Amino acid sequence: MGKVRGQSKVSLWGNKCDLSISAGQDNSQKTSPIDSLNSLQSFILVDDSNMVWLTLNSSRRLEGTGKKTADRVDIVLDNAGFELVTDLVLADFLVSSGLARQIHFHGKCFPWFVSDVTAKDFQWTIRQTMAANHKWMCKSGFRWQSYLKEGVWCYHDHPFWTQPHEFCDMAADAPDLYATLQEADLVLFKGDLNYRKLTGDRDWGHTVDFCAALRGFEPAPLCSLRTLKANIQVGLQPGQAEKLTSQDPSWMTNGNYAVIQFHIPKLEQ
Repeated sequence: MGKVRGQSKVSLWGNKCDLSISAGQDNSQKTSPIDSLNSLQSFILVDDSNMVWLTLNSSRRLEGTGKKTADRVDIVLDNAGFELVTDLVLADFLVSSGLARQIHFHGKCFPWFVSDVTAKDFQWTIRQTMAANHKWMCKSGFRWQSYLKEGVWCYHDHPFWTQPHEFCDMAADAPDLYATLQEADLVLFKGDLNYRKLTGDRDWGHTVDFCAALRGFEPAPLCSLRTLKANIQVGLQPGQAEKLTSQDPSWMTNGNYAVIQFHIPKLEQ
């Protein structure tokens, strides 16, 4: 359980590396993200990582080996670069640890923001990892390439991700994509733009429940892994936002705070 939470938080904090907020300035990762997790824990405003673990466990099915594993986890990607690498590491962990049989990645047809993952970024990152002058990175790259060849990993893009719709419109405007997400046991939404589209980019009160802000969007159990870079945040405790504002007036936009927010459809509860 600790490893699941740790890997998901490395992927979470990978979201700090975002060209749309750094404007091209050096924003590279210079320290071990694993070593930083304890010091960053207090900056996670909502932490539903236990619910992610429980969902993966409850979705497990018997394999031919007699082991139980969830069938499929989908990851809706955000930024290329370091964040994408952390997402690939998380996906590798989910498969190699037996928590999921298959990972479906969702990228964009073209960058909505400058560093959004496209198919070219996805393929280039794996090729670069394969060619790395580092034993374990190189081995990881070849393993990731084999996952793709064997169908353990799949990459998709869809026009909906770059259209001006909030996600609660998906079932009506892109029923094929909604049906695809319904096949997942868990959908992870990375980053700020996906959070804004999950919540409709509305001026919600900070204590509004995450479920209410989704406005009926619930194709499958879902979780947002997001560092805050926009003026929207729901699901906080009473007084939490006011305390943050008094301590750090730019807490919603400076990328220093994060959330792991989970929702499960009522029919699956």
